[in-house]
Amino acid sequence: MALKNETQENYTLDIDATQIVAHKESAVYTYKGEKGYMPMVGHIAENGLIIGDDFRSGNIAPASENFEFIKYCETQLPSGKRFSALRADSAAYQADIINHCEQNGQTFAIGASMDKAVKQAVLSISDNQWTKYRDREIAEIVHCMNKTNKAFRLIVTRKAKQPDLFENEEDVYFYHAIASNKTETPAQIKDWYCQRGETSENKIKELKLGIGMDRLPCGSEQGNALFFRIGVLAYNLSVTFKLDVLPEKWQHYQIKTVHWQLFQVAGKVVSGSRYLTL
Repeated sequence: MALKNETQENYTLDIDATQIVAHKESAVYTYKGEKGYMPMVGHIAENGLIIGDDFRSGNIAPASENFEFIKYCETQLPSGKRFSALRADSAAYQADIINHCEQNGQTFAIGASMDKAVKQAVLSISDNQWTKYRDREIAEIVHCMNKTNKAFRLIVTRKAKQPDLFENEEDVYFYHAIASNKTETPAQIKDWYCQRGETSENKIKELKLGIGMDRLPCGSEQGNALFFRIGVLAYNLSVTFKLDVLPEKWQHYQIKTVHWQLFQVAGKVVSGSRYLTL
């Protein structure tokens, strides 16, 4: 894969699974209770290109084979380029992934599963450790998993909710935790993690809505996997065309907007004075 900035060596990998609802013969129910598929997509945060995709059945858990997918994405980079950072949601909260990042000198910010150990650690944070962060509070603690080689930071945010009459006292907050080895302040790490909303989640929406991957045509999973891969190629061509050809003001346009303003424009060929004019 060609990258526009030839001098840049380090990049950020964002991975996420996305549900595609499809009432096809080969489709099965996802964890969301709808029939469809659950492909995994990896984006390069710095330019929006898709570096890897894995078309999966709907009943494949988003946490399945995340480590293998990350390693696959790393092999897709050109020689001399590397992923120095990883961002992912709680499906990637796995010891193998955290150990891989530590061993390869990669920073990471991964959503932490609110399992029993994490919840106990979060509830141990005293009230005086919480500080204001936007419309909620933020704090941090040190945590580790049974199979991680090193401890890591847990960046935790909490937001008050309307308690139910029969809820426990610890259930009066919505909690969200991020596992990270970055050295910045908790607020800066949280901000960096949230950037994946634009560099991953919104880019997947572009793939689905701008290229049409929200509707799959085939009854077979293999046929839809091929269609999805063609869609990924079309997406990368569209992004590369914007980066390499179009002026700066076009960089923030969605793919549909580019198609509408540049390609889907009525024209007329006029012949006169020995010239053809469009």
